[in-house]
Parts: sequence; structure tokens; C-alpha cells
Amino acid sequence: MAVNVEKIICCIKQGDQDSVLTQLDNYNTEFAHCFFFDVEERERRKQRELEEFRRNKVRDHVPDSDSGDEEGEDPELILRRRLAEALLRFIRTRLQPSVLSVCLRTLRILSRDRQALTPFITDSAILTLACLGGIKPPSLSHHGDEEENKEMAEKNVDNNDSTPVSSSMDFHFTDANSAVPHVSSAPSHTLHCVSEDITEMERSDGICRMLTRGKRDAREEEEKERNEWCDDGEVWRKEAMKTLCNVIYNSQRAQERASVLKLLPGLSEKLKNGICSVTPPSGQFYELRLMFLLTALRPELRCHLQQERGVSMLTAALEQCLEVQWANMYEVVAWDSESPPVCKEASQRAIEILKVLFNITYSSHMQQPDEEDAALYRRLAAVLRHCLLLPCQEEELTEELQGQTVNVLSALPLQCLDVLLSARLSEGSKESGGDNMDCVHSLLLFMERRLERSHKLKEKLTPVLNLLTESCRAHRETRHYLRQQILPPLRDVVLRPEQGDTIRNKLVRLMTHVDTELKHCAAELLFVLCKENVGRFVKYTGYGNAAGLLAARGLLSGHSSAPQCQYSSDSDSDTEEYRQARDRINLVTGRVEEPQPDPMEGMSEEEKEAEAVRLVAMFNRLSRDKIIQPMSVMLDGQLVPLCDHMRNSTLEEEEEEEEDCEEVD
Repeated sequence: MAVNVEKIICCIKQGDQDSVLTQLDNYNTEFAHCFFFDVEERERRKQRELEEFRRNKVRDHVPDSDSGDEEGEDPELILRRRLAEALLRFIRTRLQPSVLSVCLRTLRILSRDRQALTPFITDSAILTLACLGGIKPPSLSHHGDEEENKEMAEKNVDNNDSTPVSSSMDFHFTDANSAVPHVSSAPSHTLHCVSEDITEMERSDGICRMLTRGKRDAREEEEKERNEWCDDGEVWRKEAMKTLCNVIYNSQRAQERASVLKLLPGLSEKLKNGICSVTPPSGQFYELRLMFLLTALRPELRCHLQQERGVSMLTAALEQCLEVQWANMYEVVAWDSESPPVCKEASQRAIEILKVLFNITYSSHMQQPDEEDAALYRRLAAVLRHCLLLPCQEEELTEELQGQTVNVLSALPLQCLDVLLSARLSEGSKESGGDNMDCVHSLLLFMERRLERSHKLKEKLTPVLNLLTESCRAHRETRHYLRQQILPPLRDVVLRPEQGDTIRNKLVRLMTHVDTELKHCAAELLFVLCKENVGRFVKYTGYGNAAGLLAARGLLSGHSSAPQCQYSSDSDSDTEEYRQARDRINLVTGRVEEPQPDPMEGMSEEEKEAEAVRLVAMFNRLSRDKIIQPMSVMLDGQLVPLCDHMRNSTLEEEEEEEEDCEEVD
């Protein structure tokens, strides 16, 4: 049954909460899974035009394009905007909890439509949703937006609405975790009474409740009523936060206003209060999601949160979420295999915290931290090590948690990551040179899982490749352990380096990937594992695969440049199998090639010369058409166009001839 939006708006204006509840329930059921209103409306319009064409055998109107009507001419879009506007005024009045919840659910559905966001992006609408979501914005001078208030007042007059918008927010905060409509100080004309048989009362904890007048007011009924209010309050807080997240995500104007209205400080204050509580408040996930959106979309908010000790606050929130226990200053008590995995809710909260942490620390690795910041980053790194080794209830959540952890680790200063290896060794721990390699092994397994996928390789692989590369440069034992795992001594030289299922084979395949950044990261990791030695690098990857990195570094001549860091002097011992086959290995392909017949065998000298001339002519034609550009390797290993190299050689020869002539004279 089609929902009559005009009837819903009429019920809202009349204040008939029972009818509003019924009508909005039907609306929410019909559009629960609707995310693209404009697309659906366009399809409906095309279907109507097709049916009209079939009836009349002629089109009354042929649209110029597939974009549909203008926004102002779309009646369905106008109705959605009017409904959103009416609901945003309606939720500021005194409502039953169930009615408030269903209204917010409808607003959440409407906020998915980017074309219908006009009523949502006013200051009053954003503050209304924030207050219902439990966010207490800082005290603001009520300078207001006169034009906006005037426009809203005109709309109230035009719509003959019996519930005009109050100039101030009619909300009372009971604590940091709840906000409910309160009317103790509001003018009477701003409220719409629901029923004469319902009166407003206030509990000792400050939460408003409504009780039907009568003699049945026993203790157990009060307790039941209190629980119902708490449950409903949790529902509408989540719905309000979901709606606000949609609005912030879909509207740049809303992002700007949220920054001006200082929603982020309100979120930070609520998060701090939650950290001080015994258990994290429920619904914290959506607060963290909103914090992530604000810091991702507004650069000034990232700086503000970092300056306000956001790293310390979020680290504490992560510790609380994962129930971290400390063994010493920079070591977390290891997860017990008999303990249950991290629950889904805690995993999701931890992932959101890590995303916000990355937003405010992504450039920290380029800075030199002072003593206080270094201690803070080391504490965070110890918690991140714990995240890498924790299992979650669902495999996908474990993968996501580790992925976000890698992102944050790659953003921290490298000298602060020494705590990843300083944990005490225990039974079953991986070790190298006395250092705990459990974290490095976990990163290696994580990288291997990502290598097996083909979706979003650059986004998924680049952080972990960079992290392992820089860790290998900075720490000898890390490089030694990873080299044993990735580049063990060569034995099988029959297959090409890119053929096979080992980690080395997968990384070598990436060295010729179409994405330049990704192939450079993969080649850089292997190059560092080879201690930036060109001969060893070519041995494990083949000259053809290594050419890209060698060309970028000016090492095509085969001479190794000075490495970026000092490596140990341990030698690369060859296996017996490799030594026996070394002379027969093709350096370009990196494997033993079968003997090939000489293509010029049986040709006369004249035929060989004609074939050479024909080959040169083909190269010239390709070069003239700019299909290829012949290059030459200079003595310093750099590539230069062959024509420039030949021109420089000719000039040098002419200068030498002139000098010889002068000497003769």
C-alpha cells in the first residue's frame, strides 16, 4: 500500500501522535532499504511514461535527458523535504518515547537522500539531532542566524503549523550519556500537549517520564516504566546519531556548520565521560563514527583534536574497549588462548577508534617527537601490538582490526615502535636474536593474506609494505627474521621468480604491477631485505623484474650506491643447488633457460647484414612515431634517451678533433 506523505504531514501538524506513529511505521517499512530516492523516482517516472505511451500510442512529453526534472519541479522530492522539515520541528516538542523513536527513524531514512537535505543542514536541525544523540555542545553565544530564523518563521506562517520552532533548544541534559526533551523552562506556546490524561514528571535522576494518572503507582511499575524509558532513550539516541552521521557525510554545508557549532568538543567530552565510567556506554559506536567523519572531512578539526590531547584520550578509550591490562610500562598482558575472542561490539568500537587515531596521527612519522609525545606514542604502540595479536569473534572483524592497526602503526614515528619487539618471550613465541618477533610474524601473515586478494590491492597492501620496509631498515633482527621467511636460500632455479605461491613469488609479481606506487613498495621491501645490494636483488627477482626500481635509483649499470642505512656484514650464502646452476641462469628471467637455437645459424654475412638493417629501420620507424623511445644507460646508471646520448658523444668527438687540430697547428 502506497504511503500518503501529505497525510503524515497533516497528522504531524495536528499533533496526533497515535496517527503519526501508525503512518510513519508504514513509511519506514516501505523505505527501510531505500538509499537512492532520486534513482527510484526516475525509474517510477519512466515507468509511468511508458504506460502512458502504451495507452495513447504517443508520448506527451519526452525528457531531454536522463537526469529527470529540476529539483524544484519534482513533487516527490518536495514532499520529502516538507516531511523532514515537519519532523524536525515535531521532535522538539513533548513526544511519547515510541513516537520520538519512529520519527527519528524516518529522519534517518530521509537523510540518505542528498537532494532532500535542505531541512537538515540548518543550525537548529543539527543541534536538535546532536542533543537527542546525547552530545552536549559547548556554551555558544546565542547570536543566532537571523536570516535563517526569519526564513523558518515565514515557513511556519505559510504552513499554518501549530508548533513553531522555539528560538532556543528545549533540551535538558541529565548526564553525558543521555539527552531527552525537557520543558521545565520552555514557554507554553512552544509545546504541544499530547493528552490531558498524561502528565509530565521527573525522576530523581533527571530523566523525564510520563505516567497515566491513577492509583496504580507501585514500586515495580515504576521500575518497569524506568526500564522502558531507558530502552527507548537508547533507541532514539542511536537513531539521532545515525541521522547526524548521514547528514554530515552527505552535505559539505553540514560539515562546515558542525565545525562552527563545535560538535567535536562535545563528542570529545562525552567520550571522556565514558572512559571514566566503569563500562563503556552503549551506543558509543555511532559517536566514534561521527568523530571519524568530522576528522576525516574537516582538516581543522583534525588539528584541533590532536592539540587537545586527542591521542591520549583515544588511547585510553581503546584500552577500555579491549580491557587492556598492563604488565609493565610499555607491555600489555598477552591474550590468553583460553580467553574468549573480542566480541563484535567491542571490535567495531575499536576499529572506529583506530580510524580516528589515524586521522590525527597520519603525519606524525615525519616529525621528531619530544619526550612527552614519544612516551605517549610508545604507550599507543604497545596497545596496537595487542590489537595485532587479538582474535575477534568474526574473521572479517579480525582482518579489519588488524588493517586499521597497521594504518596507525605506519603513521607513528619509527623510533617509537621499538616496544613492538620488547615484549618478554614466552612459550611458542617467535624470536630472532633474543627479540620477540610475534608482532612481526603477525604482520607477515597479514601481508600474505592481503597478497592473495585482487580487490583494492593498493589501498590494502601499501601500508603494511611500507611499515615492514621501514622496520627492516631500522632494526637488524626484524630484517633478518623477515629475510628468512620471505627470501630463504635459493634452491629451485627452474621456475621464474614470479612463478609459484611463496611470499617471494607474490611480491615479485607485484613488481610489474600496473600501479606504480604499489610495485615500488613491493620492490623496495625486497631490495631492503637484500640489504640494497644490486647483485643479490637481481639474483632473487631477475633483472627484468628489478629493472624498474634500479632505473628509478640509477642502478642499472649494476653498481650499488650507498645504502640508506648501515647494514650488517653477514654474507649471502648460496646453496649447493644454486652454485651448480649459477652459470646457466639467465639473469634477465632469473631462472635456468633451455638452450635455444641460434636464429642466424645458416645465414650468410650479407643476409645477417640485411636483417640488421631491417631491424634498425623498424626501430627508427617506431621511434619517429613516438611509439617507443630508445634509451641508453650512462656510466652513473641513469637512463637517457639514446638520441641525446649519441648527440653528446658526437659533440665530444668533434671537440676532441678540434683539440687535435689545434695541437697540430
